[in-house]
Amino acid sequence: MDSDGTQDARSTRATPVPRPAGPPEHPGSPQVPPRPTVAPEMPPLPDGTAFLAWVRAARPQAAPGVWRFGHRPRPDQEPEQIPARQLLSGAVIAFLVGWLLWSLLSNGYLGDWWILPLYLLTPDSWRQSGDHSEFFNLLLWDGYDLLIVVGVMLAVGRLGRWGEVWRRFLAPRLKRGEPEPPPPAPEDDPAQWNQLRAAGAHDAADRLAAEARAGLMRDVDHARIARAWQGVLNGRHGLATFTGTVLKDGAASCLHPSGERDLPARLARHDLMTGQVRLGTTVDDPRNPYGYRGTGLALGPELLGTSLVAVGPAGSGKTGSVVWPLAESLCLHALAGRAAVVVVGAAGAGLGPADAYDVVVRIGHPESVYDLDLYGGTTDPDEAAAVLAEALVGDLAEPQHGGDSRRSATVLAQLLGPYLAVHGRFPSVPELRQLLDGTPGPLAALRKALVDSGQESLLRELDARERQARNPGDVGGVLADRVALLDRPAFASFFDTSGQTRPFSLRALDHPVRVRIDLPERGHADASRILARLVLAQFTAGVAAREDRSLFACLVLDDATGVVTPEVVRGIQRLRSANAGTVLTLRTLDDVPRPLRGPLLGATGCRMALSGLTPWDGQDFAEVWGKEWIETRDVTDRQIIAETPAGKALHMLRRVITGRAPTARAVTVRQVERERWSASELAHAVPPGHAVLSLTTVQGEHAPPLLVNLRG
Repeated sequence: MDSDGTQDARSTRATPVPRPAGPPEHPGSPQVPPRPTVAPEMPPLPDGTAFLAWVRAARPQAAPGVWRFGHRPRPDQEPEQIPARQLLSGAVIAFLVGWLLWSLLSNGYLGDWWILPLYLLTPDSWRQSGDHSEFFNLLLWDGYDLLIVVGVMLAVGRLGRWGEVWRRFLAPRLKRGEPEPPPPAPEDDPAQWNQLRAAGAHDAADRLAAEARAGLMRDVDHARIARAWQGVLNGRHGLATFTGTVLKDGAASCLHPSGERDLPARLARHDLMTGQVRLGTTVDDPRNPYGYRGTGLALGPELLGTSLVAVGPAGSGKTGSVVWPLAESLCLHALAGRAAVVVVGAAGAGLGPADAYDVVVRIGHPESVYDLDLYGGTTDPDEAAAVLAEALVGDLAEPQHGGDSRRSATVLAQLLGPYLAVHGRFPSVPELRQLLDGTPGPLAALRKALVDSGQESLLRELDARERQARNPGDVGGVLADRVALLDRPAFASFFDTSGQTRPFSLRALDHPVRVRIDLPERGHADASRILARLVLAQFTAGVAAREDRSLFACLVLDDATGVVTPEVVRGIQRLRSANAGTVLTLRTLDDVPRPLRGPLLGATGCRMALSGLTPWDGQDFAEVWGKEWIETRDVTDRQIIAETPAGKALHMLRRVITGRAPTARAVTVRQVERERWSASELAHAVPPGHAVLSLTTVQGEHAPPLLVNLRG
């Protein structure tokens, strides 16, 4: 069946996107692959108990960033907490007062007025002698005494806050674990696939429910089939085709083109029902809102759709605590047919094993199976020129108007258009370098080929290029120098345009593909920055041109040093409406031009400052997070001056006993506006392994800066 792109042929220009980059499966492997290591919420039990518990777990609606799996909502405001010593002493004093009051009443020291209601509310015959009078009198008087005792204890218990004493000190010690909740009714059980039954697909629902009970279904299977069912509801698939596929394959229906149903191993905790990955725990700190304290901190596509920038020095945990968990989550979403992910980083940066991806491009590695399309898979010379110019000289553009990028795009278009018209392809890196250098031979050959093919109209492009090349401020030389960084022996077999290699193009992001691109940082730092800008430019251009935007697309760029340009900032702002996002990490904001730091933090909805930040980096975060109104208390102690001899003697005695002069305390409460997190706090008050993170959803909901333990 048409599986909403999960089984469609994926194309990168002329060649399809290959199968996973790992080794092929051996013949005779079982149809259902062995169960890999999964998250702690769903251990691999053969009877399906863990999976059913995962499906039925509570996931209440919560504030942005809260880990919803098993979440218990807390009040937004912190209740007033009485100190333990004061609470316990008040409870004991209330008990003693109640005991004393009952003793006085029962012994008649307070008179007999408290017995008056008994005489008013009961007939005299109940208190007269008779055969059964002793029994009734005993029952009447003892019952009335018990009623008075209960009333006195309720009154003093309320005054002494016995209920809070029970909740804070006794109940937790007596608690032996909560009983397992009863299984839900069939009509409310999410494991019964009632949405399929409501549409008449009872056989398919029965098959899926049986697979779940037998332990043959995983969280990725559940998410993938639910995604395919959404395609049925949207009219992209037929109900009969979907039902037939489920009856035939069960939990293995609608497989990803790679045939994989899970990742080889998981390091983070994932909940594909909500699409979240848990990064840590929000610290129980007064600076965090009370509703967030102690809750899990998780991210999902609804937050990554506004893009994330994480800043922290080397060793602060950007890759291991942020980049790889997010990449792992997006790979799981891709297997479920929900997302397409491109992960870019230095070779050996710890971005996951090769068999966790469909495509692994190792630029500069002689054994790399896949190539990178230098022109992004487009056949439009103007579009190819704009993307390539951004990659080559985007970091030289003026932030105000980006003049260098525009002039460079014009120069490249003047050469790419005629070359494409003659050869039917774009020039390779050596050919492009020669054309930009203005070498007479290649330009003359291109001119002659245009004349021979009857395309004299394009000669004016070459004429304009030759005129501009004679001007002192021509950018052709700068472009040639930047292209020369890619025209190295290590890259000789890459960026081929003759069709002899298997290039990957970011035009394939309208399919659920998992891609990892390894950059050759060692010895080729400048070339790596050019390639990172190239991938980012192709990503922003490609996702905006997608026809079907129901698939979430995300680019994860580990170390965005030298990548942020004016066009990148504008492109990030456009990603939210294209159901796409980026994850960028930086060692310091000094790696971003000063005029672009504020716009970058403003364009991204999720901002993370890790421990070890410098004060000047913290100042940029403090400015973008703004200020808030808080209540402050100013306490002033004023010495009391005695005017009488007796008062002076009393004060002298008090000073001898306490060692301090008698004072009167004055408390002033006022509202002041202060920074949510100051630059000094971000630089010195964030413990190792922690980060301060603010969040924004694609719907516009905000979460204030939160102190998060990334190791929790």
